[in-house]
This record gives sequence, structure tokens and C-alpha cells, in this order.
Amino acid sequence: MSILWPLWAAMVASWTPEILLKGIAEEGEVDTVLRGMPHNPTTEMDLALWKLASEATGDARELLVNSPPEELAARYRNGTLPDIGLDAFLDAYGRRAVAEIDLGVPRWAEDPTPVFAAIAGYLRVTDPEQTPDRRFARAAAEAEAKIDELVRRARAKRPVRGWLAGLMMRRARALAGLRELPKFCWLHGLAQMREQMLLVGEELAGNGLLERPDDIMFLDFREAQAAVRGADPHGLVAQRRATYEREMRRRHVPNVLLSDGTDPEALGAPATAGEGVLAGMPAAPGKVTGRARVILDPAGARLEPGEILVAPSTDPGWTPLFMTAGGLVTETGSPVSHGPTVAREYGIPAVIGVRDATHLVRTGQEITLDAANGTVTFGEDDGRE
Repeated sequence: MSILWPLWAAMVASWTPEILLKGIAEEGEVDTVLRGMPHNPTTEMDLALWKLASEATGDARELLVNSPPEELAARYRNGTLPDIGLDAFLDAYGRRAVAEIDLGVPRWAEDPTPVFAAIAGYLRVTDPEQTPDRRFARAAAEAEAKIDELVRRARAKRPVRGWLAGLMMRRARALAGLRELPKFCWLHGLAQMREQMLLVGEELAGNGLLERPDDIMFLDFREAQAAVRGADPHGLVAQRRATYEREMRRRHVPNVLLSDGTDPEALGAPATAGEGVLAGMPAAPGKVTGRARVILDPAGARLEPGEILVAPSTDPGWTPLFMTAGGLVTETGSPVSHGPTVAREYGIPAVIGVRDATHLVRTGQEITLDAANGTVTFGEDDGRE
């Protein structure tokens, strides 16, 4: 419980300035205050990965940039990759993954393919001002400057309210990054649970009751206990794995389903704000024009510096890509979900809830993301897929 008190204090400190500065701050200005926050384990992870990448030189650098992430991951696992400091990074963050609260998903320590994909993206940054560490430092400086500006404007009209707003905004900056800490701590337990489940799966596979150790992830605890006692789970596993693989090919997961199974969103056309414009929800302030990169899974994904990431949704496993992205578009989420929150911290414009964005936007297409209006406007298409 002791970890929750700072988080509750952070939430109060984050909400209060909006009230205190009503009529003084323009829309989105208070959000700027929460850019580049300290004490966020996800941000610290991304910056640690950038530091690892930036220290690679010579042949190691060429290898990391030009080799497929899957190949690098395989070489790391079999011990033939030059030492780049990845052991220390995975000791600290190897329990993370995309959809990391799912025990069935391999952790980065098991399969570091997404880590190598992010490293390659970092090493393609050629503009020193766009390196992740400078972008983060710039976001932090902009946040501090915005606090000073808002306090100055508020105190000119309401001195006490301006002083209190400044206090709350600085408290929010000091504490709000901690919101990632509880989940980060829970991952220790989840990783241990997965490790123990895989040990049982390995034993069952050795006894011929499973085809491979991770098949145990398709059994509930009672079924796994029955398998340990000798019951044959092959049929259950095969059926559930087939369902899982089919569902993983699904490009659209409904936000809402009616009791009869109807997807209400499917009954209407995607929301538009005019010809060649898709409508969504503002999530992180800013406006940017760039080439789109549609990514369905960050494992092995290549995002060139400045490209606008278009994804179904995001979670902490996606955030290494944020450090070089020019903007973010997602099909689902809310303004307080993980992707938009981290985008605001990094100073990346974001529009969320853009229905069918990964279908309607093409990789290589120029788009303009206007987070003030929650729109994505189509430009020219260079024909890439």
C-alpha cells in the first residue's frame, strides 16, 4: 500500500492545475507540464536502451544496423553475438514484453528480437538533435518552461491561485512518473510464474504429454495438475492453439460487442472529418507531417526516425519505438491509456481511436497528424508496403 500514496498524490497534483488555471491556460498547455518526467521506469528503460545502442561502435554497430533482428536474437541466445552490454539491460528489463501481463507471452529475456529492432532504429538516427536522450531532455525543458510561463500568467491575475498551481504542477512532475512503478514491480512475480509454468511444461513435454513446453500456457491450473497426474491434454492444447493462432490473425478487435455478438462499429463507416481525413481523439498535443509506418507487432519492426507510427494499440513493450517516432496513431485506447500517456511525456503528437487506421493508412504514405483536432489527413503515397 505504501507505493500507492505517492501515486494518489500525483493524480491529485495532475488534476488540480486544470481547475486552478481555468480561463488562463489554453487547451493542452497543462499536458505539456507532464513531458519528460523523471522516475518513470518505462522511460528509464528506453533511455537505457538508447545508451546501449549509442555506445556500439565499429563492426558491432554495423552488425546491429544491418542484420535482421531475428538473426541477432538467435545469435545472442547461442552466444555468438559480440558483447554489447545486452546482458545488463536484460537483467534489469528482460521481464518486459508486448502484452506483458499475459503469462503466455515470451519475455524479452527469452526472445530479445524486439529489443534488437529498437536498437537498429536508434542507430539510424543521423540528426543529433533527434537522438532519444536529447528529445527527452528537450521535452523536460519545455515542461519546466511551461510551468514558469503558466505560473507567471496566473499570478498576474490571481497570485495565490498561481502559486498553488505552480506547486501542484511541480509535484505532478516529481511524482506522476511513478505510476509505471507498480506494474513494473508486478512483472517480477509474473516472470517467476511463467518460469515455473515452463519448467512444468518442460517436464510434461519430456514425458510425451505435451509437444513443447509452452503448450502448458493453453491449460488452466486444474488441467495442468491433471496432466501432471498423467491425463493427456493433447486434444485441448491443439484446439486452443488453433483458436489462438486464428485470433492472432484478426486485424480488428471490437471495442464493444452487443449481446447477440454484433459489432456496432462494423455497422457504420469509419469516422471522417472531410475528404481524405480520418477522425479520432486528441491524445498528445502537437501537429506533424511525415511518412506513415503501419506496424501490427513491434517484434522485428523497423521504424525509421521521424516516421509516424500507426498501430492497433500500444503498451510498454512498444515504447522503445516511441523514442524515434515522429507521431502516433492508434485504432483503440483512451487519453489515459499507456500509449498516449507516454507520447505526451516524450512530446510526440498522438491521435487515438482512429478506426481501421492500420487498414486505411499505407506504409510510406505521407500523413498529417493534427492532435489539436484529432485528425489524420492523407497526403501522397510513395507505394511502400
